[in-house]
Amino acid sequence: MSSREESSGSEEYKYYVQDNSESEALLPLPVATEHQQESPRKPQTTPRCTTSHSPWILCLAFLGGALTCVVLQYVAGTHQWLGTGGHPAASDHAHVLAPPYVGSTEVHHFPPSSPTNAFPSLFPTDVGHAGPTPTGAEPALIATAPSYPIHSGAAHLVSPVFEKHKSNHTEFSLFKHWGNLSPWWSVGKGAFGLDSTPEPPETCRITGLHFLHRHGARYPTGWASYGGPVNFAAKLNKYADRWTAKGSLAFLNDWTYKLGEEILTPFGRQQLFDLGVSLRMKYGFLLKNFTETNTIPVFRTESQDRMLASALNFAIGFFGYPFEGQYEQSITIEENGYNNTLAPYKTCPNAANAAKADRAYPYVSQWVSIYLKKALDRLQPQLKGVDLTIEDVYTMQQMCAYETVAIGYSKFCELFTEEEWKGFDYAMDLYFWYDSAFGAPLSKVLGIGYIQELVARLTHSPVETHNSSTNATLHGSPLTFPLNQSLYVDATHEVVVLHVITALNLTALAANGPLPADHIPENQSFKASNLAPFATNIQFQLLSCSSTPDPQIRIIVNDGVVPLTGIKGCPQQKDGMCPVDTFVAAQKEIIQETDWEWGCHGDWEVPQGPAWNTTTGSPPPR
Repeated sequence: MSSREESSGSEEYKYYVQDNSESEALLPLPVATEHQQESPRKPQTTPRCTTSHSPWILCLAFLGGALTCVVLQYVAGTHQWLGTGGHPAASDHAHVLAPPYVGSTEVHHFPPSSPTNAFPSLFPTDVGHAGPTPTGAEPALIATAPSYPIHSGAAHLVSPVFEKHKSNHTEFSLFKHWGNLSPWWSVGKGAFGLDSTPEPPETCRITGLHFLHRHGARYPTGWASYGGPVNFAAKLNKYADRWTAKGSLAFLNDWTYKLGEEILTPFGRQQLFDLGVSLRMKYGFLLKNFTETNTIPVFRTESQDRMLASALNFAIGFFGYPFEGQYEQSITIEENGYNNTLAPYKTCPNAANAAKADRAYPYVSQWVSIYLKKALDRLQPQLKGVDLTIEDVYTMQQMCAYETVAIGYSKFCELFTEEEWKGFDYAMDLYFWYDSAFGAPLSKVLGIGYIQELVARLTHSPVETHNSSTNATLHGSPLTFPLNQSLYVDATHEVVVLHVITALNLTALAANGPLPADHIPENQSFKASNLAPFATNIQFQLLSCSSTPDPQIRIIVNDGVVPLTGIKGCPQQKDGMCPVDTFVAAQKEIIQETDWEWGCHGDWEVPQGPAWNTTTGSPPPR
């Protein structure tokens, strides 16, 4: 069920939205000031019956009516008069069924379609009188600062506090255990096996950067092969007249579904703005190349709302407002039938075949049934009248992540232990390993188009052959696909980032795959939260070093340097560097051996589960 289908809700909920309930939920209750509380002018007194002010018969009638109301309330057993704000008292939740609006979608339409006070001509954005506007030198933090700035992730979000384990003196970070739903953070030295940082090594200077990033935090997609927040909300709403919650689930008694679908959340917008600022602070000096060639950069994104919004928020951070005239924004179309390396699955029919493209389901469902068994046993007694499934409990964990990045905090996060969150993180690893990365038979062919573009840019020559997701129309013009920029920025999806990582043959990230579904392996090399969080980013850093005659390249994922030893000819170098010519030759060989036609159109089959596996992201051979 999609959130659009869900949004209509019940007739009772329509009334709920139209009255003042929504305002009461969003605004604080009025609190009397100290002066008002002490004021003698309007005392809060209990009415008294006095013969001097009203007939005694009216007094008796009033008392009789009040007594009748008390008796009826007691017989009905609702006791809502003991609560506050029109809701049952906390001790009575177990006896009161959920109201009909629970679980239905709550929508706040902003901005209004035709605001009565909108007169743009009276509020111009440029009125002149800007004052002094001379610019200064471009920042070059990565080349000049004594250390690299660390990105901690999510200053705008609130996480529940977890108790420290006696054997573990480090604090548990919930935001780092949400897989692809985690906000990106600097993973640190050693995350991928190298004790190195993004600063250029000694004797080296940075000459160029190719930057690939994911969109920011978003609402859930309208579908899910397993779990799916909107499905859980629909279930609660459908059976609202049968159930009630207590204990840690008591908040469900008046909970509504507040998530939209797929577009960026406010926090997601902030992530991309910050990412743009960060890149300008580190690599602003690369803009000198454009001044010298009298050109402006061309950045790329695609047409989906969250993708375009991410690119524009990035641009505001990088260029400042207004950004018009400072760069060109290429917007490729994400739709079936349009070749697009940033959404390659749209021209790959086998990517729509679940038997080939969704191999993760049995692994995820098996693992969830293991690590959430105790959670199900713990939560079910707190929800009377509706049966929870293990998938529902998993969806509650998804709800925690999605609500947090959308509205700042989620009560769902409090329901689970540290170990259960580690289990959730691993469930995400299983999902992306088998659906999008090294364990997915389509991953390599779907990532190869971007590799072709990367090689073209590195060699300053057009794409040689259009036999994948590359777009001959856009790539045929140096205006729409320039080849001489010192800085490239491309925005895409997390699955495409994983396709690219796989196609590059970064084998250090797949060292201990395939991933098992019955336990979390030791020293795990593939982690979705490290590689594909919201706003994940890859730096392809180009360097010139006095210690070697050859230009060098290295790959940095979320500020962690990745070994390139899986790329043919690249040395085991302490800072992850490889000669550009060696890197390009290896990628051309990978391009040559990757069969898009067979992968995307071939009639091949793979069995579910561990009966067949790949660690290179390739389908069975012809």
